[in-house]
Amino acid sequence: MPEMIRSTVLQLLEEHQGDSVPPIVQAGHPVLRVVSAPWDGQLEQGELEALIELMRRTMHAAPGVGLAAPQLGIPLQLAVMEDLHPVSEEVRLTRERQELPFFAVLNPSYQPLGAESVDFFEGCLSMSGWQAVVSRHRSVGLSFITPEGESNYREFAGWQARIVQHETDHLAGTLYIDKAKTRSLSNNAEYAERWAQPTIDLARESLGF
Repeated sequence: MPEMIRSTVLQLLEEHQGDSVPPIVQAGHPVLRVVSAPWDGQLEQGELEALIELMRRTMHAAPGVGLAAPQLGIPLQLAVMEDLHPVSEEVRLTRERQELPFFAVLNPSYQPLGAESVDFFEGCLSMSGWQAVVSRHRSVGLSFITPEGESNYREFAGWQARIVQHETDHLAGTLYIDKAKTRSLSNNAEYAERWAQPTIDLARESLGF
């Protein structure tokens, strides 16, 4: 497995130099449904840094707020996250959506902080064109290893916590649709036309979830 991961990464890096980015693996590919291998030094430091930079470029190009290594076909417990997208003040307050500067995590695991959960629409770059309501812990604590090899712990709330949970779930073979209220499933056009309010109240009433 370590050599398979390294060879996959090296091939990906060779094929996508400069501004080139790879396609994002879509739902139905088995790599999205396996538990990814824990990081244990499968890559040299320079290779890891190059992979993180490629993931960052791919996330930006999509565009998205997070990307996990399996979404590039690499079954490794690595994810990148960043949310600097401008939003209205109403959305910021309703969804507790604060800016999240870029960071990368290895072997992440989260634990809920308190019993409160929140429901909002979310999408996934591996389920292009769809969104659905998912209930997530409002606050979580995240344990992880930094790309520099240091153990770390951070706490997140609101939309930042949602991103952290979504990306960490990828590494366990879980997609957001597994946790979604499936009656809320909407393609992007329907979501934009009907349900793009700061809250999900109208969608909940109209779609019956």
